[in-house]
Amino acid sequence: MEGLLWIAVLALAIALAAALFVMRRRADELDRLMQLAAAASPPTADPQAAPPPGAAAPESKPVPFGAAGELLPVGVLHVGADHRITAANPRAQVLLGAAGRSVAGRSVMEAFLDARIEAAFDGVPVGGSLTAEHRAATGETRGLLVRAHRLAPDELVVVLEDVTELRRLQQIRTEFIDNLAHELRTPLSTVTLLAETLAREAELADVPHKMRDRIARIEEETGHLAQMVNEMLDLARIEGGSVLHLDDDIDLGRLAAASAERLRVFAERNHVILAVDVEPGMPTVRGDEDRLGQVVVNLVHNAVKFSPDGGEVRVAARRTPGGDAVAVSVTDHGIGIRKADQPRIFERFYKVDRARLRGGGTGLGLAIARHVVEGHGGRIAVESEEGRGATFTFTIPTHA
Repeated sequence: MEGLLWIAVLALAIALAAALFVMRRRADELDRLMQLAAAASPPTADPQAAPPPGAAAPESKPVPFGAAGELLPVGVLHVGADHRITAANPRAQVLLGAAGRSVAGRSVMEAFLDARIEAAFDGVPVGGSLTAEHRAATGETRGLLVRAHRLAPDELVVVLEDVTELRRLQQIRTEFIDNLAHELRTPLSTVTLLAETLAREAELADVPHKMRDRIARIEEETGHLAQMVNEMLDLARIEGGSVLHLDDDIDLGRLAAASAERLRVFAERNHVILAVDVEPGMPTVRGDEDRLGQVVVNLVHNAVKFSPDGGEVRVAARRTPGGDAVAVSVTDHGIGIRKADQPRIFERFYKVDRARLRGGGTGLGLAIARHVVEGHGGRIAVESEEGRGATFTFTIPTHA
């Protein structure tokens, strides 16, 4: 039974990793395109003014980096002063529902029919970038990935990619993982119940010590399988576009303390001291309380696993120096994280040396934490020195 469950979970992990690899490749290609656009010179034509009433719209000019724009599989726009589109390649016109017609001279609002896109472009600083999604109603509803880079105060390069099919495949993947997780949970629950029953009966009967150890091992491994199934389901839903409910006013200090308290018994069982230090009177943050609590639990759980007997794990919540965010940190004094591992520590399925880890792990907890924190507009980072512990810190903007 356990072998079949592991095979099913491994197959699921491979399918998930393959889909995410394709997504990353597409994102890397778009990033390179944005760099080319940023390095190019702007068009020499000046079609910023809207055409007079009754006049034909001007022809779309080549995109700023030359004739190659005509062949690109993604849409490219050049936006000038007054939110006017000064150039567009043919693919951009198709994606915006203007095939055969020019969008040059139109405003961003006229092209996208969405005031939120225009407002988002306004918020991009010089040298900065923006990534957003837009649902374009062009006969059939398209999902567009919009990437904008501001070259100058009145100059913006926008890249458009049709992600309709990608989002459909992500939905299929999420539904597949959801269904598989539900199918796996039933036998896992049965095995867990049987193992717990065996453990209780072994305590009352004259069962050899070796047999009791084996029953305990079944309980432990079944718990790891259940954790993996739940975390894979969580990650698939988050990466598949599951919406975070950012409508709770949260006292992040109180939440951090309550989440840490949930793991106090786990820490005591592993002979680790759990301490909580919360600054009083902190401002609230707007977010999803359950998900942020999950982040704290994941970080504390990892810290305990990596701590030696008698070690301390400290959970702290503080207002950032500028007062515009609240920071929660989890510090341990365990084995630390090697410099080579730190850039990859938040990747899916990435795990440090198993031989030095107390208990098992799925390699998904930190990936989930990163997605949740970034979904709240925050950041998560790690500071560590091998052999001297680690500190994980995430910040969430305060609710104005």
